[in-house]
Amino acid sequence: MSYLGIDLGTSGLRALLLSEDGAVIGVAEQSYTSQHARPGWSEQDPAQWTDALDAAASDLRSRFPAFADLKGIGVAGHMHGATLIDPAGTVIRPCILWNDTRSHAEAKYLDQCDHVRAMSCNIVFPGFTAPKLLWVKRHEPENFARVAKVLLPAAFLGFYLTGDFVADMSDSAGTSWLDVRARDWSPELLAAGDMRADQMPRLVEGSHAAGTLRPEIAKRWGVGEDVTVAGGAGDNAAAACGIGALNDGDAFLSLGTSGVLLAARDTCRPAPASALHTFCHAVPDRWYQMGVMLSATDSLNWLASITGSSAPALTQALGDDLCPPGGTMFLPYLSGERTPHNDADIRGSFTGLAVGTDVADLTRAVLEGVAFGLRDSLEAFEATGTELTRLIAIGGGAQSTYWLKLIATVLNVTLERPRDGEFGAAMGAARLAVMARTGAASEDVLVKPEISEAIAPVQDVKDQFDAAYETFKAAYPKIKSAQSANRGTT
Repeated sequence: MSYLGIDLGTSGLRALLLSEDGAVIGVAEQSYTSQHARPGWSEQDPAQWTDALDAAASDLRSRFPAFADLKGIGVAGHMHGATLIDPAGTVIRPCILWNDTRSHAEAKYLDQCDHVRAMSCNIVFPGFTAPKLLWVKRHEPENFARVAKVLLPAAFLGFYLTGDFVADMSDSAGTSWLDVRARDWSPELLAAGDMRADQMPRLVEGSHAAGTLRPEIAKRWGVGEDVTVAGGAGDNAAAACGIGALNDGDAFLSLGTSGVLLAARDTCRPAPASALHTFCHAVPDRWYQMGVMLSATDSLNWLASITGSSAPALTQALGDDLCPPGGTMFLPYLSGERTPHNDADIRGSFTGLAVGTDVADLTRAVLEGVAFGLRDSLEAFEATGTELTRLIAIGGGAQSTYWLKLIATVLNVTLERPRDGEFGAAMGAARLAVMARTGAASEDVLVKPEISEAIAPVQDVKDQFDAAYETFKAAYPKIKSAQSANRGTT
């Protein structure tokens, strides 16, 4: 028997085939692009996702005979995206993605409505789903009138696989329509956003069965017709399942397109004023909190693109020995920021540029800016009484030893790098598929990885980075004021 875990990412889809004993059989990847028609807009055509999934499945089938014995599928996806479906089951318009900030005015309106923070357990961020639908209502009323269902990206793939409208708790918690404590759609929150309960998908826990693979897809993929499709998860909840962050205090750092500090919770303990997210976990009776910065490896990828290099080449050129903070500072707000600022308008900047500034200086500044942004999230956790002292590091950026030494020093925490293997959202999704198919307990399936290396703070330069972080924090209001003045706003 085999199980398929799907990670529907912002820039590509990753499909992981898992054996019944939890070993990775093989991986397939497909890439796609986003469209940015205007500043702050970010959209994708959902057909890209289904095409990528079919191509990945075909690739796995051609290379691994175990694919034919597929028994379960789990889907994880980037959160908050608004995929609008009409009564015929047709996509109405491109999906508005998580990093789209056009609905900042609608988010502010909803955030000020009575009981919205209390019931949703979160600030209403511009990237969340509910303000996107208000934006569509105000700017595309003809499209809003056609909406029969609103699906998050992972739920849309679930609809493609099963023909049913189903969503899991962890993904739905990022809509501002879910009562996160009760783990159910809230009539009050839906009404605040001018939505109806019948426009929402059916809710299931991520580790429970959502449906069965459609016969026509089973035939095309060359698998049996009894394949269970799990409820699945939002990408960060799935990543938590992939590295075994299940119980209270289990925590990790994800250095992906966005940067995330996540800690699992046994109870729902929201702290919306801190700009920490409080969401349902992908398994029953568990929640998690996380601090999110919008541009982590995205910042490094941006620098690579404008210098004609690649992200790995930029970090490898620095070596592994951590240097003291440089004279150039970078604010990593390329797409606005969530924790702790909740600011859709702020944008990134370099300061301290000189004639002698070179690419290595810029690279260090970008890595330091991201590390300081992550410390903002750490301090938000500490303000709620949560102390994080050890974090498992995952994501593409975690391949850089220099960056991990830097982050460990700035955060004053020990970072644990897993031994080579798969520990991200695709692995978590595959594990959810195992649980949905077999009924296995979460404690037996969501196990922690073997750690290959513990990276401690570099004490020789810690004080220097502490001072540099204070300068970083002080820069935000100054840059905000200058950018507002340039836009003619206050």
